[in-house]
Amino acid sequence: MGINVYVDGSGGSNSGYGYFVKETGESFYEKKPNITNNQAEYMAILSALNKFVGSDEEIIIYSDSKNTVNQLNHDFAINNEQLRTLAQEAWSVIGKFSHLSIKWVPRKENLAGKMLGS
Repeated sequence: MGINVYVDGSGGSNSGYGYFVKETGESFYEKKPNITNNQAEYMAILSALNKFVGSDEEIIIYSDSKNTVNQLNHDFAINNEQLRTLAQEAWSVIGKFSHLSIKWVPRKENLAGKMLGS
């Protein structure tokens, strides 16, 4: 049985990011002013990765950002330097997992989005 982690982030003046763990109900949210939506999505994924790094469980991270999911899965190029830095940080953590997948989920099915009120 895997662990399903839903992540979400939002940019702008009231920006922040976080995750919600479906199996345990655990959630995390951090306000981080003046970041972009894309940066917030990456930071949400990074926070979830860092939470579960070293776990032998199958981890599935769900994000409603097609761009971020496709970039981290090497399907899309990353043209923004700040995002490339965040992606490289994520990939270095991703390499420590034996069973990890990052999947896109429609916004209305993103449990973290509901929790974070976005």
